[in-house]
Amino acid sequence: MANSYEKAGVNLEAGYEVVRRIKKHVASTSRLGVTSDIGSFGGLFDLAALNVEDPILVAGTDGVGTKLKIAFAMDRHDTIGIDAVAMCVNDVLAQGAEPLFFLDYIAIGKNDPAKVEAIVSGIAAGCRQANCALIGGETAEMPGMYHEGEYDIAGFATGVVSRSKLIDGSKVAPGDVLLGLESSGVHSNGFSLVRKVVADRGLDLNQRYEDLDPEKTLGEVLLTPTNIYVREVLAVLKEVEVHGIAHITGGGFDENLPRSLQPGQGIFVREKSFETLPIFRFLEEHGQIGHREMFNIFNMGIGMVLILQEKDAPKAQEILKSFGRKSWVIGEVTDKEGVIIEP
Repeated sequence: MANSYEKAGVNLEAGYEVVRRIKKHVASTSRLGVTSDIGSFGGLFDLAALNVEDPILVAGTDGVGTKLKIAFAMDRHDTIGIDAVAMCVNDVLAQGAEPLFFLDYIAIGKNDPAKVEAIVSGIAAGCRQANCALIGGETAEMPGMYHEGEYDIAGFATGVVSRSKLIDGSKVAPGDVLLGLESSGVHSNGFSLVRKVVADRGLDLNQRYEDLDPEKTLGEVLLTPTNIYVREVLAVLKEVEVHGIAHITGGGFDENLPRSLQPGQGIFVREKSFETLPIFRFLEEHGQIGHREMFNIFNMGIGMVLILQEKDAPKAQEILKSFGRKSWVIGEVTDKEGVIIEP
């Protein structure tokens, strides 16, 4: 027992217990290519096992922002890991890549093995949804850096795509349509504003509001995990030529849709073409946020957009529907820069 270290606020025994607790969660994410077990200094993955022709690796890293503050307030920690995975694998997917493996980093004020296990169980659940192996990570106990009961989480994902199938927006052309895939809610962006609205308006995270899901409290609605689009979008990519993909994260429509375009191109979106989720109307009303500004902050009900030829949209929607994923043709690419939202 490292008594001196424990007096400084770091409990090594709790760290060892965390490793024992999370092994089963890590094992549940194994997939073809994994060649190491948890506990090694580095995670190993055999890319040759996949037989990908002319492979390009695509990497992404992200966190979940101040959505964590909602998790702290609700003392609910088993879904935030799904968000961490989603934010990374959806970004990798936007290049047409299949996510292969994931690494996590958890920094916590005081090591609570049960809480860390709950976090990692969510990470493992997200990895299973994405068919992405959790091959390593780090839990850092940092007294004095984080308040007791609080933590931060970040993730790193790596995927692979054949060079000839890399999606980089170079094929996007005016007249291509935007196929919007449903979001599950706020996902993991804009929570600094969400929390300000909650605080300023005296909203109760533990209360049910009739404008939202009557079966869930406001806190439960806000903690709804980010959708992971990997399986259904990879299925679409096998059958349909997709010219561009945009993951609608921080910056909403205005920042993310143009990232999939070529210079001189723009976006036209018909708001009435898709379902705006109740949580966004709720936040707009209570926060007195300008309606157009909402699209510059939140996903508004669209978590990912596929850009493709109009003739290919029905086939893509049929595939998405087979995975239980709603989608709508929400607009098209134009030959004028900028994002226009038609009310």
